Amino acid sequence: MTKSIIVRHEIAEWTDDYLLKLSPMFPEIIFHAAYSVKDAMALAAEANVFMGIGVHVPPALIGAMPKLEWVQTLTTGVDNFLNMAELPDYVPVTNIKGVQGPQVSETALMLMMSLARRLPDMFEAQKIANWDRQVQTALHGKTLCILGLGDISETLALYAKTLGMIVLGVSDGRTSALNVDHIYPRNDLIIAAAKADFLVVLVPLTDKTRHIINAEVLSAMKPTGFFLNLARGGCVDETALIKALQTGTIAGAGLDVFEHEPLTHADPMWSAPNVVLTPHIAGFADIFAKQCLPTVIKNLKIYVKEGPSGLISAIPNRLE
Repeated sequence: MTKSIIVRHEIAEWTDDYLLKLSPMFPEIIFHAAYSVKDAMALAAEANVFMGIGVHVPPALIGAMPKLEWVQTLTTGVDNFLNMAELPDYVPVTNIKGVQGPQVSETALMLMMSLARRLPDMFEAQKIANWDRQVQTALHGKTLCILGLGDISETLALYAKTLGMIVLGVSDGRTSALNVDHIYPRNDLIIAAAKADFLVVLVPLTDKTRHIINAEVLSAMKPTGFFLNLARGGCVDETALIKALQTGTIAGAGLDVFEHEPLTHADPMWSAPNVVLTPHIAGFADIFAKQCLPTVIKNLKIYVKEGPSGLISAIPNRLE
């Protein structure tokens, strides 16, 4: 029986490339390109599968798909679907794992170096031709603490050790990891944060990790310490973070994700002191579509052979 799949990747060229590659491989499937939510809504009534960036999938779209059998999100995080009432319990949501380590880790290093070496200040000095020569802070010998030890963290730990950093981890799921010098349980996050020159968040957003970075954690950090969030904005109490920045509790922050995106023009995070902001681009690299394709092909083969019941959902306890 012919199945209908809506494909909406991050940019139009990637969507077109997916259709070009996948259509000959799976002749029993009709692939439809959607370049906007409006396009997807027009195709929703007959679609069996939606494939796209999870955080860009509105509940109304899922609710408009009565024949939905499977969602393939082209992201690692699935938090957008966790409490989505419109998503039936029997529909598996599969994600992309283990591919974004290089680009997210590069973003982490970029932010750490930018903060430690005062790159924004140097840009401002350049604008007014001011030769502002100051001692630079090296990453070598500094302590990096990573909250969450998944695939991305493994790559970041490798990069950090290559730069001569001490690497700590915070995780309830692991007691050892390659290139990590010591792992603390989450109950000891305060202890780990106090040792960090750089505290980086790389945990998924769940009920347990929402606002896991709060005033208590930030107060435990060194006044010379920097905080980075490359996970989800909801993992951080942003009010507490802004206060910590304004009072000098921490030295600065590098933020790629926020509780409400995109940031409004009036959001106080724009003007918070010693902050480097990036617009949720840590995983959004030129290689991303290519990285996702093997997982998509693997899951499509399972879907064609076994149906949606053969897929392993990334959302636990949804399927009986």
